[in-house]
Order: sequence, then structure tokens, then C-alpha cells
Amino acid sequence: MSDYLIRPGRIADTADVAALQAAVQLQAATGGQPHPGIAAWVEDLMEGHPSVTPADFLVAEDTATGRPVASLVSLRQDWFLDGVRLPAVQTELVGTAPEHRGNRLTERLFAALHERYPTADVPIQMIEGIPYFYRRFGYEYAMANDGAPTVPASALPTTGPATAPPQTGPLPTRPATTPPQTGSLTMRSATAADAEDLAAIDKEIADGPALVCPRDAAVWRYEIAGRRPEDILRRSVALLLDGTDVRGYVVHGSRLSTGGLLTVFAAACPDPADWPHAATTMYAHLNHTGHGFEAGQPFTAVRLLLGPEHPLAQFGPPGIAARPSGWYIRHTDPADLLTRLQPLLRKRWHGLRWPEPDLTINTYGRAARLSFTDGELSTVTAVRSPAGPDDHAHIPPGALLQLALGHRTIPEVLDTWPDCVLRDRLTEHFLTAAFPRVPIRIWSRG
Repeated sequence: MSDYLIRPGRIADTADVAALQAAVQLQAATGGQPHPGIAAWVEDLMEGHPSVTPADFLVAEDTATGRPVASLVSLRQDWFLDGVRLPAVQTELVGTAPEHRGNRLTERLFAALHERYPTADVPIQMIEGIPYFYRRFGYEYAMANDGAPTVPASALPTTGPATAPPQTGPLPTRPATTPPQTGSLTMRSATAADAEDLAAIDKEIADGPALVCPRDAAVWRYEIAGRRPEDILRRSVALLLDGTDVRGYVVHGSRLSTGGLLTVFAAACPDPADWPHAATTMYAHLNHTGHGFEAGQPFTAVRLLLGPEHPLAQFGPPGIAARPSGWYIRHTDPADLLTRLQPLLRKRWHGLRWPEPDLTINTYGRAARLSFTDGELSTVTAVRSPAGPDDHAHIPPGALLQLALGHRTIPEVLDTWPDCVLRDRLTEHFLTAAFPRVPIRIWSRG
């Protein structure tokens, strides 16, 4: 029986980890063969990603051979909710070589991950993937990452951008005519020189009401020009322009999926007034781009990996409804989370006054005591206590996480969690104001 060492990754692990992950990820798409796009993704993360180092990988080393036989990687980032920073880490590429499965290596990798980040002031860990599986490691479904309709190619407008689609990615593009242009808005492919403008848009959006993950200029340069062509996460970025003024952007796949879908990962306009015309221009660009990527495979639809409330979905053509999939979040300290959200809670409670010195939210064993001075929130303190009659609210941990991240409201939680119990109508009113639903505009890094 093999012995294993759980350790940080090293640059010398690149070839082994790339081969491991290529052999265990997306095997249905390759007929059991190594996936070159996964291997390129690992190589990019190891060798050039602006916010990942080899040590951000965790590997299980077979001590008999000295080679990695299981691994994962974590990508640090900052989320912002109405200007409030929430440090987070996104976990990707969780995989174990088949001959070493059954040795609890995934469990040991996650234990090491969870020991690493709370002490590094990264309280939120996020992962997407196998349904339910990550609940075994303390994760809760806490927010949706899509749900917008898929728009058939036949429903897309044909007017809009004045430039041809980017000629990148493994699929060749056929020559395409330039579509007609309407209005003053146009689109063009972004270059690395546009990174500062894109970062400025993200910085402006970070102060808005949505939950977002803004990218700085270095990350934008990497998204545009830093990945290998084979990297499965290679994307194309297009700018929305009014003359030479950058008004927004759309991020989409650099190739069609096997079903002929062009996937949209993100779209942004800081000025809401731009969206009615921006959406038409963006869809025309996507239509033109999708047909440009055709090479023995028809372009069938635009797949919006966005929430159904996203303006690009709201102002776009009707499509086929999609059921949202979910991200799983781990956060073990409710007081810490509410402490980080204090500026936002004060803002949401503006004009309201809590009539008691404290308001206690108990998550059935761990509690947050919110203290008030003259009716306004002053401090949040962690308390360890069983749920009791003196608490104002008993809220299961997963429900509080959904409330804090804006995925559910108090009425929705009360309707779906019988063990969410509020002391009285005043508490319900106060917490309803504290936790409204917010748009979730995070698109995953990698």
C-alpha cells in the first residue's frame, strides 16, 4: 500500500500534474484520451498566471515514486459586494489518478486547503463541479452562476459591430463579410493595450450593487494574450465602443462547443442607460463571431453563462430557458462574514433603528452578536452557544451564507428552511432590509 505526502506544488511538477489532470478531466469529450486543453490549462497556471504560483497547487505525492498522483489548485481573488471586499479562493482541477483512488486523497487535499486559507485572511472558498459531492467537505450551495436563456442563432440580430471576429483558437474561421453598423456603438477585439480600460470598468462596477469579481489590468492582459492557444479556458474579449470611448465589454469563448454553442462568460456596461443599444450591438457581434468560427460545424446558439436578471439577457432576443447551476461555498465563521459586511449592513439599515442593545443571529452552535449604539450597528462579536430563547434569529449556516451573498432573501429562506426561526416580526423586518437579493456577476478565473 502506498504512502502519500500532501505538499504544495512546485514548478518541477508541471509536466506530471498536467499529464495527471489531462488524463482524468473531461474524459467523455476525448473518448478516454488525455485532454490537451486541460494540460495546457495546467501549464498556464503553473508558468504564467498573474495570481497563481506553483505553490497554489496542492499535490498528493506517492512517496514510493516521488510523483504527484492527485492534485488541486486554488486561485485567489477578491469579490466585491456594493464596494465591500470579500477575499475568496476558487478551487479547480480536483483529480486523482484512477489507480490511487480509494485512499481519501481528495479529503486530505481539501483538509490541507482549508487549513491554509483562513489563516491567510481568505475566508471564502468556492468550487463548482460534481453535484452534492463537495458538501462532504463543508461546502454549501450558496449562489447560482447562470440561468439565462440560450439564444438560437436564428434569433440573433445581424447589425452591429463593424469589425470581423478574432482569428484565434484551434478552429479556423471562414472569411466573413463585415455586418452593417447601426447607431454609434461598435465592437472590436480587445488587445493587451486595452487592459487598463477594462480594469477601469471593473473598478467602477465593483462599487455597484452586484456581487462581482473585478480583474485588474494584469489579469485582463493575461485573459487577452497570456494563455496558450490550446488552453481550454482561452477566451475572447471584445470592447463596446462609442467612437473611441470604451463603454463596456463582452467575454466569450474562442471556439464553438461541440454542439455549436458560443458561450458568453461576462458582459458589462457601467452605465445602465447603455444597455438597450449595447445588448443589440453585442448580440450582433456574437452572431457575426459565431458564424465566423464555423468550420464543418454549424453555429447553433449563444449560451449565456449569466444570471437571468443580467441586462444582456433582459434586453436580448427570447431564448430557451436554462436551469441555474450552482457554486458551492465554504465559510465557517458567521461573525467574521457579518463583520466584513458591516459597512454594507449600516448602509442598508440607513433610516432604521434597532431598539435593543444587541441582535443575535445563531447558526445552531456559532452565533454573531450584533451590537448597536443609538440604534445603529457598532460591532459584531463571535459567540459560541447553542440556539436558545434569547436569540433573535436561528438561521442554518447554509441559509445565512445565501443571505449574506445575496442569493436568497429572508422570505425565501423562511419558506424553504423550516429550521430558520425568527423571534418576531420586527426581527424579520430588520433582517429583510439587511439581506436583499443582489445580482451575481462573478465569472470564474482559471
